[in-house]
Amino acid sequence: MNSISPHLNIMLKACEKASKVIIRDFGEVENLQVAKKGPRDFVTMTDKRVEKILIEEFTKAKKNYSFLTEESGKIENNDKDKLWIIDPIDGTTNFLHGIPHFAISIALKIDNQLSSALIHDPIKNEIFFAEKNNGAYFNNHRIRVSSKTDIEDCLFSSDQKGLKNIFPNLDMRCSGCSALDLAYVGSGRFDGFFHNKINLWDIAAGMLIVQEAGGIVNDISKYKDDSIDIRAASTNIYSKMMKKLDNF
Repeated sequence: MNSISPHLNIMLKACEKASKVIIRDFGEVENLQVAKKGPRDFVTMTDKRVEKILIEEFTKAKKNYSFLTEESGKIENNDKDKLWIIDPIDGTTNFLHGIPHFAISIALKIDNQLSSALIHDPIKNEIFFAEKNNGAYFNNHRIRVSSKTDIEDCLFSSDQKGLKNIFPNLDMRCSGCSALDLAYVGSGRFDGFFHNKINLWDIAAGMLIVQEAGGIVNDISKYKDDSIDIRAASTNIYSKMMKKLDNF
């Protein structure tokens, strides 16, 4: 692979530090202090600790960059055109139930363009990353989206409720972690991902990974950051998936 940028190096080091907290707390998941944030939407002390570590590490390295995070919202610093987009734990409900399927998701947006992305699954020790015009990688190996052409052979993912009823003809998985769903599209494990009314911090990193792995992602510029309809798939399958989603 080509050498990674200083930005991606900062992201990898920060994730390494934060993942130690996640792994430790996941081992004691029954002792976690949990506050209910809304129906099916929990926030844990781990979420907050991880976010704090990431913000501190990024501020140390690039003190003027701004932030958009799940827990703290928008933090505007001097440099508003450089934005770290952070989800400290995507898949919090899985985490709370002791299901080892969740990830740290980080993207860097510069001048309104996603430039670097990292999705780290600390339990499986899997790291997906991408940089604009420099490809997408899984644990240092170049990845590409699936090359399947028949939609009948494809596997799709979404966390939208009731999808089995809406799309009985699609082979569906609902994993509870959108960041990993998109990373899996980028690495060819899934063929497509779609979801309505999702947050930018859940999908920003995954979008760049899919695009740099040769896949297609819809234009999300018309949506608000907390209410995005996302569509992502391999190049061969995207238009076929979109036809299935006509009324969704």
